[in-house]
Amino acid sequence: MFKKILIANRGEIACRVIKTARRMGIKTVAVYSDADAGALHVEMADEAVHIGPAPSAQSYLIADKIIAACKQTGAEAVHPGYGFLSEKAPFCEALKQNGITFIGPDVHAIGAMGDKIESKKLAKAAGVSTVPGYLGVIKDDEEAVAIARDIGYPVMIKASAGGGGKGMRVAWNDAEARDGFRSATNEARSSFADDRVFIEKYITEPRHIEIQLLADAHGNAVYLNERECSIQRRHQKVIEEAPSPFLDAATRKAMGEQSVALAKAVQYRSAGTVEFIVDKDRNFYFLEMNTRLQVEHPVTEMITGLDLVELMIRVAAGEHLPVTQADVGINGWSLEARVYAEEPTRGFLPSTGRVTRYRPPTEGTRPDGSIVRVDTGVYEGGEISMYYDPMIAKLITWAPTRDQATDAMADALDGFQIRGVGHNISFLTSLMQKQRFRDGRLTTNFIAEEYPDGFHGLTPDPAVRDRLLALATVLHHRRASRDAMISGQVAGHGFHVAQDWVARADRQNHKTHLSFAGGAATVTLDSGPHTVLGDWEIGQSLWQGTVAGVAMTVQVDIKGTSWVLTHGGFAFVVDVLTPRAADLADLMPVKLPPDMSKYLLSPMPGLLVSVSVKEGEAVKAGQELAVVEAMKMENILRAEADGTVKKVHAVKGASLAVDEKIIEFE
Repeated sequence: MFKKILIANRGEIACRVIKTARRMGIKTVAVYSDADAGALHVEMADEAVHIGPAPSAQSYLIADKIIAACKQTGAEAVHPGYGFLSEKAPFCEALKQNGITFIGPDVHAIGAMGDKIESKKLAKAAGVSTVPGYLGVIKDDEEAVAIARDIGYPVMIKASAGGGGKGMRVAWNDAEARDGFRSATNEARSSFADDRVFIEKYITEPRHIEIQLLADAHGNAVYLNERECSIQRRHQKVIEEAPSPFLDAATRKAMGEQSVALAKAVQYRSAGTVEFIVDKDRNFYFLEMNTRLQVEHPVTEMITGLDLVELMIRVAAGEHLPVTQADVGINGWSLEARVYAEEPTRGFLPSTGRVTRYRPPTEGTRPDGSIVRVDTGVYEGGEISMYYDPMIAKLITWAPTRDQATDAMADALDGFQIRGVGHNISFLTSLMQKQRFRDGRLTTNFIAEEYPDGFHGLTPDPAVRDRLLALATVLHHRRASRDAMISGQVAGHGFHVAQDWVARADRQNHKTHLSFAGGAATVTLDSGPHTVLGDWEIGQSLWQGTVAGVAMTVQVDIKGTSWVLTHGGFAFVVDVLTPRAADLADLMPVKLPPDMSKYLLSPMPGLLVSVSVKEGEAVKAGQELAVVEAMKMENILRAEADGTVKKVHAVKGASLAVDEKIIEFE
């Protein structure tokens, strides 16, 4: 077994590999760029080596720097994680030439299956059902349009070396094919140093289901069931689960056996994943093979009890697989939610900055028997950089049934505290509440169909609202009672804590009356009494207990004089006032935000790639105005209405803050 391995990656996956290596008694080496000098994976590893500037093309993607770090530290093997160099055959070959073991498949398998164009050709030649498409090199956008017309719209334009949703576009017409080819090519070049793209038929109403493989160097291979990955946004997975609520045993077996046959055809070893598109009749079509560990591997681990990272390391060290196909079962159900630094109510634009509070839900087995797991590379006080993927954490739950795993996920999301950057927890919570999700009626179009106008946040139903009003009243009364204990009060003018309050939310007043009996507080509203039971001390940011008999996990923040209670995917702002103060609050004017309708503002922090107009130019609605790059993704900003450019406030190459002015219109 190896004594020391290097992790050629960053973030949560680097931390994940370090945890398993530590348990196995293997020393670890982290590598880091300028932007990651204070990162969690650097702190966790036994050693760390600096490999260059923040851009990944100058650090994490430079094979020579990884090899030099191995020689410097004496690392015998490299685990690549996912992304970066994980599917680069030249990197694998370079390691081999330097006597360093690659914890993954060999050069032949990576070359055959890691390239999405070549893998489709191989799969087709092997008789595997594939999606109709064009797998040749496409020279320009006009050829892309011609190919798309020949296949028939809609089509998928996809980077050959792509992954993680980057370098992918769906085109429904010629204009979108041109734009999609250009953007996919640029993103592929920036993210993977490979600008080749291919085009295939985009199947409507599909499910994205993948098979996890595990193979050793001795000819043994097994499939570890499937993962349902249909909940996607912009082709980036958001929620994954295992098993799939859609597959039957026969289809699972057929997909698994076909995946194993494909792996054996290329003498595959290590962990790998074969991805399929599955239609409503359970017909499945080969999509691609990822010759690496997947982001969503934890859900497979949770239902099989296997540590995929450990097995990858053991296979790379020459050991036999410790399991046969007969040993692989399905125990319970597991869900994974990807927690991202982004603004869901602003079109899911990425958010960067310092994480001022990071308190994940408690990991481990809960009283109801469900399990919570958090994989992360973030810590309180750390920073979300503009240079890399904006993932904060992966939240994983397990329970005996899918409904129980979903309930556990919803509750764990309620207790996930993140401040300082935007995050998508409200959106993830909304997904858990969708009846269609609960029913397992999923397709890759789920998000687009359920949120046709985008995600605009959640509002509580009246019952939840009243429970939060009651809780705010109790919390406020407790703070007021503490304030009443101040010393030095003038006799006869002591601080009196009232029992009648007005809970004010959204400029609506709700009278509340507070009473106490047997250690419990009861708040009476128009809807009736609400008994509040829970342990909470002033200053704590999380309240857990029951309100009106309903178990709740509520995040507690104070903003000025307001209580901000976050529960069920929304932040509920409540002011608890005396009746007189509430009457006066009704007289206060509402401050309106400034009118910014005449400006094109940067919707995110990022790099201004281009400005397509000049001062004095007339523009039409829908016309491209500028392109902003953030998190390695290009975002085209278009005119919302006809107008004339008055002034261009930013120039190409500028680093933009969110809402920074780019163009002003007359």
